Amino acid sequence: MTRIAIVAALPAELKPLAQKWQHHGPIFSGRLGCGDAVAACAGMGASAVTRACEQLLATGPLDALVSIGWAGSLSCGLQVTSAYAIREVIDAATGEVFPTPDADGQRLITLDHVADIREKRELAYKHQAVMVDMEAATVARLAQSHGLAFHCFKAVTDGPNDNLPDFNRFTAPDGHLRMPAFLAYASVHPHYWGPLARLGKNSRLAANALSHFVHRFFAGSQ
Repeated sequence: MTRIAIVAALPAELKPLAQKWQHHGPIFSGRLGCGDAVAACAGMGASAVTRACEQLLATGPLDALVSIGWAGSLSCGLQVTSAYAIREVIDAATGEVFPTPDADGQRLITLDHVADIREKRELAYKHQAVMVDMEAATVARLAQSHGLAFHCFKAVTDGPNDNLPDFNRFTAPDGHLRMPAFLAYASVHPHYWGPLARLGKNSRLAANALSHFVHRFFAGSQ
């Protein structure tokens, strides 16, 4: 019987998948397919996801680390709110490439910040990647260092041309969004109201799609 650990950045990314699981402190535990699973989230970015991974590694022997969550699309060919397996994760900071066993998946690049429209175009051209996130490369590196299998599944919340606020200026050192400051900023910039409403709706649909995708994947692989 396998035992896997699932790492997300934010509670809303994990909620549909783990809503019927047991919850003990920061750790969720349940079943995926024929195996056991534990899950945690601690915030956006490398430091936060490292904390989550350390919490999961402390729960006992594992067979795999799995990075899940939202991602921005770098390609018009991807469907917003749809979930995808990732075949290869690129660390933009180091150039490292981390493959997964999922050869039919997509290519994703990990940054240390939220990419804007201009940077999305540059990343797509330079790396031939179709999605961007802030955590997957860190999870992949930790899986590699502990001799664990690595999988990655992401759901798209925004397209390559979506004009959204600069979330980086409102992200706290612990990897969480400073929501009061962000909402105050958004309230006086009405041109963001429509895009943010769509992002909120897309995020909910994407999290649900991700949950279904992950359940199907592990039901068929064990």
